[in-house]
Amino acid sequence: MKRPFVNEPLTDFSARANAEAFGQALAKVRATFGRAYPLIVGGEKIYTDDILESRNPSNPSEVVGRVSQATPELADRAVREAAKAFEHWKRIPYTERARYLFHAAKIMRERKHEFSALMVYEAGKPWVEADADTAEAIDFMEYYGREMLRLGKPHPTHPEPYHETELHYIPLGVGIVIPPWNFPCAIMTGMTTATIVTGNTAVLKPASATPVIAAWLAEIFVDQLHLPAGVLNFLPGPGGAVGDVLVDHPLTRFVAFTGSKEVGIRINQRAAAVNPGQRWLKRTILEMGGKDAILVDETADPEEAAAGIVAAAFGYQGQKCSACSRAVIVEPLYDAVLERIVERTKNLDVSDPALGPGVEMGPVIDEKALKKHLEYIAIGKGEGRLVAGGESVSAPSGGYFLQPTVIADVAPDARLAQEEVFGPVLAVIKARDFTEGMEIVNNTEYGLTGSLYSMRRDRLECARQEFHVGNLYLNRKCTHALVGVHPFGGFNMSGTDSKAGGSDYLQLFMQAKVVSEKV
Repeated sequence: MKRPFVNEPLTDFSARANAEAFGQALAKVRATFGRAYPLIVGGEKIYTDDILESRNPSNPSEVVGRVSQATPELADRAVREAAKAFEHWKRIPYTERARYLFHAAKIMRERKHEFSALMVYEAGKPWVEADADTAEAIDFMEYYGREMLRLGKPHPTHPEPYHETELHYIPLGVGIVIPPWNFPCAIMTGMTTATIVTGNTAVLKPASATPVIAAWLAEIFVDQLHLPAGVLNFLPGPGGAVGDVLVDHPLTRFVAFTGSKEVGIRINQRAAAVNPGQRWLKRTILEMGGKDAILVDETADPEEAAAGIVAAAFGYQGQKCSACSRAVIVEPLYDAVLERIVERTKNLDVSDPALGPGVEMGPVIDEKALKKHLEYIAIGKGEGRLVAGGESVSAPSGGYFLQPTVIADVAPDARLAQEEVFGPVLAVIKARDFTEGMEIVNNTEYGLTGSLYSMRRDRLECARQEFHVGNLYLNRKCTHALVGVHPFGGFNMSGTDSKAGGSDYLQLFMQAKVVSEKV
């Protein structure tokens, strides 16, 4: 019997032994730079001529790995192989499927620093952020394995005389898994293993910016755990050429996606079409980002609020769908909190995260992102007052570094207050009072995370009801959801509120069947 779920502990890098162990992992991962990674389709490893080079955003001249890319023909084959494997995998006992996750979690735990070190290089994550990402991936596997042990059993219904009736959860079929680059281990692992443990088969199309970490997960299941051929297919490739084939395919049963609003909407539209040979309505599990706000009223502790805002705005360079991109502060406390935000922001250490655990901000993911963020900063300068940052950081390595940026006095309906930047750019908005502040936090098309700092019980209770987000935090920052503790997902254009890491998440990957026998 498995012990109750416990979140994977984070690493204390102030301990010398831990810092040294992580440094050794960085060296070990660096020794793998340039390695070639194949596709995996139906258990077969396939190398193609079309190569995607995954580069280090801190030093773009460094190639972390060379990953083969699929063609539309290989995408079609991957779905068909997954459909064929499903006929066997769906009959594997749920207890056996759960054990695959538990053993994969054990392997990842043993190689925890290596997976984290890879994210330092491939995704530009500071040590603390990378460590938390790997810990969350382990959590997902441990949690979903236990959830399957709970959900896999027959569920009794209300008794009926002379009948035996049970409800069973059964798998759906072939699932397309399209994870994001910003949590390249955690979210990718969670979506993929949720698909597998529920008895479905998966075609994993990793994010183009971070395909190597996904290849590492595929290697665990395929090479080390010998998952049956076709249950997990690893299929990197461009969204237009490959992604559309996967989503449109008549044998695809569902699509699990985390990424931008625009791509999520497109997937939802394409998945809604019934193509020739398709015998079901496809299900979509979508998480599409946010424009998250932290509201501070006049009763809050200015220092505590500023610390939470800065941590949530600039953790992993603001490249989180849960990041605080709007600080809404009531007028009586506006200047005091803004002053502290600026002071903390200017003291953040921005450099190559491989240099050590003290680096608080690394590079943004690529050159395209850097240009986009600078464009938004230019827009923000016209909409408000630049009080910190605002420029790229010159680095001999040519890395994509950007100063953490704070723009004050932004209007609630300004572009910088409405559009998702997905980078280290914070808009600070003044509200007359708590009532107007609540109106402002709810005035975007998103509804993912949010926070309120207040000492008034009536306002905290009001926020519980009226702050329209999927994950609301009171008197703490709006990032760092824990598996099993804070099931994660949002409202409106933030997606389908899938609540990853929660007790009802796996049911999205299954359907209920009722069997009743007269006795």
